[in-house]
Amino acid sequence: MTARLADVATQAGVSEATVSRVLNGKPSVSAGTRQGVLTALDVLGYERPSRLRRTQAALIGLIVPELTNPIFPAFAQVIENALSRHGFTPVLCTQTPGGVHEDEYTQMLLERGVSGIVFVSGLHADSAADHQRYRNLLDRGLPIVLVNGFADDVDAPYVSTDDHAASDLAVEHLTSLGHTRIGLAVGPDRFVPAIRKIAGFRQAMARLVPDLDVEPLIERSLFTVEGGQAAAVRLLESGCTAIVCGSDLMALGAIRAVRDSGRQVPRDVSVVGYDDSPLIAFTDPPLTTLRQPVQGMGEAAVRALVDEIAGQHAPRAEYVFRPELVVRGSTGAAPGAR
Repeated sequence: MTARLADVATQAGVSEATVSRVLNGKPSVSAGTRQGVLTALDVLGYERPSRLRRTQAALIGLIVPELTNPIFPAFAQVIENALSRHGFTPVLCTQTPGGVHEDEYTQMLLERGVSGIVFVSGLHADSAADHQRYRNLLDRGLPIVLVNGFADDVDAPYVSTDDHAASDLAVEHLTSLGHTRIGLAVGPDRFVPAIRKIAGFRQAMARLVPDLDVEPLIERSLFTVEGGQAAAVRLLESGCTAIVCGSDLMALGAIRAVRDSGRQVPRDVSVVGYDDSPLIAFTDPPLTTLRQPVQGMGEAAVRALVDEIAGQHAPRAEYVFRPELVVRGSTGAAPGAR
């Protein structure tokens, strides 16, 4: 389609004369304004003039913690597909223990001239981390979007799952099955998702199982199979008949701990995961879990980033998506409630 100057100017928030200068390759247009006009063409579905086809400036960085947890490849796939539909080329950066740090990936992406960066479960989710790194990016005019984590001192768009609601849904489900001694296995509580899960668990238990001291029933560990197993061992020693976990991997560890103790899931102990990552429905038993709306979250993150690049600032707030309880075979009636 032939671009209409007025439409592009409105989308980019500039004058028609500025759009004309960009399309004709004229000087005296800043790099940021030029990129905003080109992004407006993409958003409106117009074809760029051949000399202005995307080059390295169309790169978008995507930094995820690691790929061993299947929820992160799921996020990466959705975000990469959405970016491609908008004409951007995603650059996936995966962290590994002892490998390249988030800051090193960020510097590498800046050197490659990316137009923006999406951070998934990065240091913005760590309440103990220094968030000046993100403010520095914003100060230099680089659009960023932060997924699953929140820092009120960073003025950027956020996309998160409602972790507070996730704990509430899990506890409601388990108490409806007759469980009262319910444990929570989560990651380190310096991370925002863990902080919110704990708060939701405390509130739900106070409402549904009043007069029970829940603090001994909260175990902090690592968001891994081994971490879930270690936390579950302690919760089983505390007499829990149900365990809510902070991730599907932790839930698999909890199931292992239950079996190692000579008990069965869900006959003796019910287990609830979190994420509904790919293939989790095919575990033994199929895992009851809280599903993160990965598709909607990933697309919302990309929409916010595209708006930022185009100069149309996305709301400086947190887009919060409600999780869905998916009931499968790892939860059942409490012992004695059958």
